[in-house]
Amino acid sequence: MKLQRKNRLRALSLGAVAVSGALALTACGSDDTGTKTGNGASSAAAAGSIKCDGAKGQLLADGSSAQKNAIDAWVKNFSQACGVQINYKGAGSGAGVTSFNQGQIAFAGSDSALKPEEVVASKKVCKGGQGIDLPMVGGPIALGYNVPGVDNLVLDAPTLAKIFDSKIQKWNDAAIKKLNPSAKLPDLKIQAFHRSEDSGTTDNFTKYLIATTPDNWKYEGGKAWQAKGGQAASGSAGVAQGVKQNQGAIGYFELSYAKDMTTVAIATGAKTPVKPSTDSATADIAAAKVVGTGQDLALKLDYNTKAEGAYPLTLVTYEIVCDKGNKPETLPATKAFLTYLASEDGQKVLSQNDYAPIPEEIIAKVRTTVASLS
Repeated sequence: MKLQRKNRLRALSLGAVAVSGALALTACGSDDTGTKTGNGASSAAAAGSIKCDGAKGQLLADGSSAQKNAIDAWVKNFSQACGVQINYKGAGSGAGVTSFNQGQIAFAGSDSALKPEEVVASKKVCKGGQGIDLPMVGGPIALGYNVPGVDNLVLDAPTLAKIFDSKIQKWNDAAIKKLNPSAKLPDLKIQAFHRSEDSGTTDNFTKYLIATTPDNWKYEGGKAWQAKGGQAASGSAGVAQGVKQNQGAIGYFELSYAKDMTTVAIATGAKTPVKPSTDSATADIAAAKVVGTGQDLALKLDYNTKAEGAYPLTLVTYEIVCDKGNKPETLPATKAFLTYLASEDGQKVLSQNDYAPIPEEIIAKVRTTVASLS
């Protein structure tokens, strides 16, 4: 009896192993490239629409924290389809450009186009070529705030400049009251949060202030914060967290970080103040002009727009890569990943994650440029 019971248990155990193995094989089916993909319809869709083109191994990348949520979504889809491991740190645009020009990463993300001196530095890494800017992610820079009882705050460029330069320090200031006559503004100290590290989001925010209210923003701008006072925090996530945790706080960050908080509507001179959204950002980016030369696709944005429904405080994140001289071991994966990002399916991911797709006329040029990378 003991022997029969032992044999029966052994048979059950072997059966369980067989079922487990079958389930594991089902969950790790192969796509047409021979790489393993995850289980489920989403993975099948990714494998069907993403071209791996010999991509393998892993990619290291760094840069803009504004696009981090978009990159995470893209990486999930691409990795499932192609089996490539992509590590994107999101330590800020300044860190990304520095790491790229030191040859430490395959590509960088930056909310500001390369400066002339940065292009020169890139030539040491891009043998026979140089770093170029590929606009890949669009989006509004939202101004999130934490003021109890105030749900529909309107501000304009001069008032924003004074708030972030510590010249307006209370929420019931006369300038804010004038823009919000029906709001119950409290006698509460303003805590204006800015980025602690070099940031392309800071660069774009201050470009907006310089372009729209130069009399109230006397700083030269750039990735480093220059104004007086305020609270510093690391990354878009850090600024958003600071706003959420402190009454009286206001801060700037990409829209996908503004979940669960109220955002400012900006008075632009149009009939209706404009709230940040993917549609209002795309309306502004559509008017951008390509100012880069050669294969560089750097854009000039219109911060002074008064068009109805166009949100003026937008940014475009560039993927920075060598036009020629990319490392042979990472070129296939870099090229395949960027091809996916610029594809119709890749751009659809943006609107699903509170980002603005790049207008078709511009993204078509990006696709052509990515195809020519070498």
